[in-house]
Amino acid sequence: MNLVVLTTDTLHHRQFVRAVQASKPIARVFVETEARARAGFETAHPFETARERYEALHWFGGSPPALASLAPSESFSNLNAPEAVRAIAQAKPDALIVFGTGRLNEAIITLCPERALNLHGGNPEDYRGLDTHLWAIYHGDFAALVTTLHRLASKLDTGDVIQMLPLPLVRDLALHELRRVNTDICVKLTLDALAELERNGRFSGRVQRRVGRYYSFMPAVLKALCVERFARHTSRL
Repeated sequence: MNLVVLTTDTLHHRQFVRAVQASKPIARVFVETEARARAGFETAHPFETARERYEALHWFGGSPPALASLAPSESFSNLNAPEAVRAIAQAKPDALIVFGTGRLNEAIITLCPERALNLHGGNPEDYRGLDTHLWAIYHGDFAALVTTLHRLASKLDTGDVIQMLPLPLVRDLALHELRRVNTDICVKLTLDALAELERNGRFSGRVQRRVGRYYSFMPAVLKALCVERFARHTSRL
């Protein structure tokens, strides 16, 4: 199976590639290097710095490896660019897994019909778009802390749901640790789906019941509230 991953270069995406590669060989990783959307306000919060330190230590002993050392990789500023689409097509993907890129267009979706999947941090029937776990926390909707594997579709986060799993929260889990929990679930969702593909020759899924509200970048001031609300919630588990 030619498994192709489309992603960006972050610590949790490196861990995802490493963990999947340990069980299912990845033919190629295509890395998007430039953000296509920017907020017009401050979004950075100190919990994200703590998250970087925590993930580097937890997964990599403080010395994260380069993504290129984990799987064959190639970088493009925009994965929708014609040269990127050509390179992805040349990899002859049997399955495409997307984790954390910008919105992808039909040229990529049609490279691998029915076998192009996206990992979405949330329930897309309620929360589409960006920072969706944070928006669920902001709204006090802790039951919505799930992660979904769904088919790519031309309308963002609306493709058929392959599988959805809750994030296993434990007592006193801090917000800077949540992305680690989510990454572990992303690996499980991916490996489960690939196992089904090998058994049945396809990914089974269900149509989404509704189109969720679209969310954009969360401002830093609201992230501060999320840190407090998440800590209060996990202290009661």
